[in-house]
Amino acid sequence: MSKTSDPPVTAANIMATPYTPNAMFRVNPQTDTESLLANACESLASASVMLCDFAGMLEGPHRQTLLGIAQVVMLGELAVNQALEHVAGLPSP
Repeated sequence: MSKTSDPPVTAANIMATPYTPNAMFRVNPQTDTESLLANACESLASASVMLCDFAGMLEGPHRQTLLGIAQVVMLGELAVNQALEHVAGLPSP
């Protein structure tokens, strides 16, 4: 029985594969930008809370790693909030 190996995973192979999004999770293309940003902001805020809660259950390097990830999520939330303010025409603080 001959054993064939899969081609190596390279950037070229990944980029050559067409991406087809699953229709189940497709965002409605008619949704306005402000609503999308508000939803993204709420999702990031929820993720931040979950990460911090979970980090509270850990100790040592795993806790530090999770808190680092939470900080990256919070920075993303700040950026989305700023974009939302621009789209909504609100003055920056």
